[in-house]
Amino acid sequence: MRELLRYLRPYRVAISFVVIFIFTQSLLNLYLPTLMSRIVDEGVLTGNLHYIFVEGAIMLAVSVGAVAFSVAASFLSSRTAASFGRVLRREVFAHAQQFSLREFDQFGTSSLITRTTNDITQVQQLVNMMLRMMIMAPLNTIGGICMAVYTDARLSLVLVIMLPVLVLVIFSVFRRATNLFRVMQEKIDTLNRILREGLTGIRVIRSFNRVDYETKRFDAANFDLTNTTTKVQKIMAIMSPALMLVINLSIIAIIWFGGLRIAHGSMEIGSLLAFIQYVTQLLFSIMMVSMMFFMVPRAAASGNRIWAVLSTKPKIVDPAVEPSVSDSERLSSDDPLPIPMVEFRNVTFSYPGAEAPALSNVSFQAHRGQVTAIIGGTGSGKSTLVNLIPRFYDVDEGAVLVGGVDVRDQLQANLRARIGYVPQKAVLFQGTIAENIRHGRPDATDEEVAQAAEIAQALEFIEEKPEGFQSLIEQGGRNVSGGQKQRLSIARAIVKRPDIYIFDDSFSALDFKTDAKLRAALAETITDSTVLIVAQRVSTVRDADQIIVLDEGRVAGIGSHDQLLRTCEVYREIVSSQLSEGETA
Repeated sequence: MRELLRYLRPYRVAISFVVIFIFTQSLLNLYLPTLMSRIVDEGVLTGNLHYIFVEGAIMLAVSVGAVAFSVAASFLSSRTAASFGRVLRREVFAHAQQFSLREFDQFGTSSLITRTTNDITQVQQLVNMMLRMMIMAPLNTIGGICMAVYTDARLSLVLVIMLPVLVLVIFSVFRRATNLFRVMQEKIDTLNRILREGLTGIRVIRSFNRVDYETKRFDAANFDLTNTTTKVQKIMAIMSPALMLVINLSIIAIIWFGGLRIAHGSMEIGSLLAFIQYVTQLLFSIMMVSMMFFMVPRAAASGNRIWAVLSTKPKIVDPAVEPSVSDSERLSSDDPLPIPMVEFRNVTFSYPGAEAPALSNVSFQAHRGQVTAIIGGTGSGKSTLVNLIPRFYDVDEGAVLVGGVDVRDQLQANLRARIGYVPQKAVLFQGTIAENIRHGRPDATDEEVAQAAEIAQALEFIEEKPEGFQSLIEQGGRNVSGGQKQRLSIARAIVKRPDIYIFDDSFSALDFKTDAKLRAALAETITDSTVLIVAQRVSTVRDADQIIVLDEGRVAGIGSHDQLLRTCEVYREIVSSQLSEGETA
């Protein structure tokens, strides 16, 4: 939690004014009981109306001044806390954007969302309260004690008994609540995850009649969070009545002993009233601090969760210095063997906690102007292989080279600027069709956007829409079909005009006719690029320059369609399961 407070440094001036305003307000509040004491002792008891009016006018002016400083401090503290929350959200989001997929898997999407929203809101609210109460309360406490002792030192002995009891009550409640608040935030994560799965997977849930099951699962997580929250609130609910009991008993004791001192002529009535006012300010300052303890444990737990994100260093980082020799310079040399655009050298990769490697000793080359297809059974490592090229993960052994340079020796931004990636699950963003396609290259002209859509076989359905390229895409592409989402994702990669195209099973939702037309249009357009296609269908890969067959993370064969039919048993099994004997021949 303390680490996050460094984000308040840019607001030192505003915080300084908050301290000054609150300090002035506290001094004015402490001056009010003295004025009241004078009015009672020198005005009311003596019947001096002129003195009462003069002192009353001063008292009114002091009260107005205290209110003005309080409003100014509240405005500055609220604006500072809101700015702090904005900066913190930006920092968490920007830092998470640098994470590799390993870190995303470590935290989980639902947890990162909770940390960026709910957790930061808790910390922001605490900062807002701290800037006011955590400054005002100590000032009022110290000032109240000093003024109470100044008014009557012997009567102040009541505070010697009262203050330790108050501190003991607050500490006991705080100690029990801290761990429960941390657990509560973790259970909010779980609830968010279940809610997110239930909403995004509603089609699957309904198609399998699992609505009741998912409702029960949500209710179980909801009741679990409710029970923890109730337990915390029960503990915190003890604090207010306990503190009020101590405060009321203290005031009774002050009135009792103060009355005795007045009876013996050792104290004036006005002084007793002022003393009660000072003690009341002192006690309610402690009450304000205790109210902070409703927020401190939860905000501390939230702060630790936020700092866990900010302090996590991405496993994948840029090199200190990128190699100065580019692949274009290398390719233009007189070397008779051109450097492959993509090369895997004895690559082995495992996911964290996996029992076996996802890829083992994989080696192949993909050159410019070639189409390299990757095929294999489910779980054979096809998507894992292409995810290593843009360096979403780092290899455990071996090396992945782009343009003859290890991807670990290249700046991630420069590496990914050369890659047009179409993921296995098509992802669209809320906005127009043109904005989604321009996500690949923001400065693309209207003609380039239309040409990319035409190559991706998306132009026909786009033009059928009343607003064409300005038609709105809803969040996640809910208002377009699976095939249309895939074609728009492909158009987004095409408009980028990269050196390397990666299509990760990106034609699975297309019919055979559209698939064939799209691949034919691609072949005419991207002749100078390296193309890698991950596919399940033999019809998609059979015309590739080379086909890589994966089986349980290992290369089972490399070659053309005809070559693999003769030499690779795994490929023959895949072909025979999809094509008739005549089509295979």
